[in-house]
Amino acid sequence: MSNNSTNGINEQKWENLGVTLSNRVLKTLKLLKFHHPTPIQAACIPILLNGKDVAAEAVTGSGKTLAFLIPLIEILQKRSDEWKATEIGGIIISPTRELATQISEVLNLFLKDIPKLKQVLLVGGTTVKEDAIKLKQGANIIIATPGRLEDILSNCKDVNLGKAVKSLELLVLDEADRLLDLGFSATLNTILSQLPRLRRTGLFSATQTKELQQLIRAGLRNPTIVAVREKSSVSTPISLNNYYAIVEPDHKIATLVNFIKSKGIDLKYMIFFSTCACVDYFGHIIKLMFPGKMIFSLHGKIKDRRNSIFEEFRNIEAGILICTDVMARGIDIPEVDWVLQYDPPSTASNFVHRCGRTARIGHQGNALLFLLPTEDAYIEFIKRNQKVELDKLELNTPAELIQKCLDSMRNSQLDDRLLFDKGNCAFVSYIQSYNKHECNLILRLKDLDLGLIAMGFGLLRMPRMPEVKNRDTSSFIEMNIDINSIGYKDKQREEKRLENLNIYRKTGIWPSKDKRRMKNTEPWSETKKKKVERQDKRITKKDKKSKRNETNGSAKSIKKKRKGPSQEDLDELAKDISLIKKLKKKKISDEDFNEAFGV
Repeated sequence: MSNNSTNGINEQKWENLGVTLSNRVLKTLKLLKFHHPTPIQAACIPILLNGKDVAAEAVTGSGKTLAFLIPLIEILQKRSDEWKATEIGGIIISPTRELATQISEVLNLFLKDIPKLKQVLLVGGTTVKEDAIKLKQGANIIIATPGRLEDILSNCKDVNLGKAVKSLELLVLDEADRLLDLGFSATLNTILSQLPRLRRTGLFSATQTKELQQLIRAGLRNPTIVAVREKSSVSTPISLNNYYAIVEPDHKIATLVNFIKSKGIDLKYMIFFSTCACVDYFGHIIKLMFPGKMIFSLHGKIKDRRNSIFEEFRNIEAGILICTDVMARGIDIPEVDWVLQYDPPSTASNFVHRCGRTARIGHQGNALLFLLPTEDAYIEFIKRNQKVELDKLELNTPAELIQKCLDSMRNSQLDDRLLFDKGNCAFVSYIQSYNKHECNLILRLKDLDLGLIAMGFGLLRMPRMPEVKNRDTSSFIEMNIDINSIGYKDKQREEKRLENLNIYRKTGIWPSKDKRRMKNTEPWSETKKKKVERQDKRITKKDKKSKRNETNGSAKSIKKKRKGPSQEDLDELAKDISLIKKLKKKKISDEDFNEAFGV
């Protein structure tokens, strides 16, 4: 952590906030070299300590974390009754486990001198039972991701968290706009319904959205709205240099590699891709282009090593992190020199958040966005929508490097079918993501040269997908090779593939993981023959049913045509009734009656 006094902007001192901070908090701030509060801290700390709710908006890297941690610690310390071991006084909800972990680490620095208060981190990567054990051991502050917190509140029978949160003093929703972007609206509503209403609430975000306004109205009681912006009225820090470059689709990866080489591999880079599959594929390719260097890949589908990868990259002085937007929000990674955006992000707000991973708290930083020739309108869109000015960089990439990158991508796929699969998955995911882009009025799939895009992914052949059908892909140069000859390096996986390939060649059907679809696997000709026979039977049954309906219909029509009993029938019925009446009145004998009825 570094000093947050930036060029004399923040002259206010912690002692002059209008509220009294404890000596323990002031001591920790001094050790961390935070000599002055940032504007967002100076605004929010007094509001929360005076018992009011706050909804705060500030650019990324402005110091929002301390803006809610300091009042939380002070509120819990000042309670007259001592906190019980399992009594929850504060809850902080964060959109990602990386950000939650980071907040937990900062809070730990303050709690070292406050042994009476304990915290617990509840995020993915551990089981609910493990989290229940942590809670039973005692905690007064919970830092959690929304899904895990909802699960423990609603479904964990080992811990009665609903009872423990009755003493809740402060709820914090960090990166609240991101919480809603990730689809946690219903989860947040469930959590809020189980928390006491008499509490303070802090809502912190870098951007304001309509959904966020709805959440403010639903979860906060007459909140104070705080908006801290840079003097230049832009969404990104003034210490950030924003650039863009126009690059041909098939030159893109080579241009990226050449740019890093020109700036120096001894710097710290974050490279953002649009999908997890792109991170998996290009992460391997970039490792090939920079052998022996510290290169990491991270996205939301990585479970086991996610925390260790994050920590390792944070602690190195130079290296490359290839990631998705899971790393775009609130993450404080020391001294990132360059943020490189390989694709325009899915939302305009994420552009700002990606850039915000550099130039944090007064440090200088740089961000570069790679755009295709058909995407140049995005510059004006970002300028108007996010108030971000971008300077153009002219990047010239040697033809030899372009060919080298293409050869590396294709040779890696020929060497291991796993990379062939990853390359195709990356291309498909990129096209599908592009088709769903928020800015699809200016970033239109129909404007892309899909052949050149596929060349930029180094594909061996054009994948079959609906978006490619009936499109001109003549710019794609397909390799003359039997795709089935490419094998996996993993021996077990290759044996299984060859086994399935043999079945496919005999039957025309690729074995499915779904065992129900594997039953009665037959050659294609036999399958089709039986299908035709079944179809004929259905037609025959349909004809029989149709004839029955016709017969029944004609019978019904005959009945409908009958108007009722004839006059002769009516006369005979009247005669019978008359005989019955005479029998009852004993005007005729039983023998006469029987004779008349023919008995």
